[in-house]
Amino acid sequence: MEKKNVLFLLTPKANVACLNETMNIRQALEKMKAHGYTAVPLISMDGKYLGTISEGDLLWYVINSDQITMEGLEDVNITQVLRKDDMPAVKVDADIKELVEKITNHNFVPVVDDRNVLMGIVTRKKVMQELI
Repeated sequence: MEKKNVLFLLTPKANVACLNETMNIRQALEKMKAHGYTAVPLISMDGKYLGTISEGDLLWYVINSDQITMEGLEDVNITQVLRKDDMPAVKVDADIKELVEKITNHNFVPVVDDRNVLMGIVTRKKVMQELI
């Protein structure tokens, strides 16, 4: 395979469902349900990548807290959810080899610029299609 960087496979942020740091857990759950995703990037108000929140992260938070009603979850900011498997991002100039190493255990890898602003994601499906 010729040497390419991750931009070749990028799904732009405009086409990616993201959670914002100002959201509460109920909003996060509803957004994930509406899109049918099991994990989504979490970004700051200025677009910086903060980590990835998964259904499991949210489930374990609900199980381990006193906030077991949907109304109670409206009072909990999404940043309070501990991320067990915080997905590291790759830089926009990363090569395919680095991307493949990171995507092996995840459905997608976030791609950030030099300021850590989320540019988009690369999905495992796109990487597999490229490798085939």
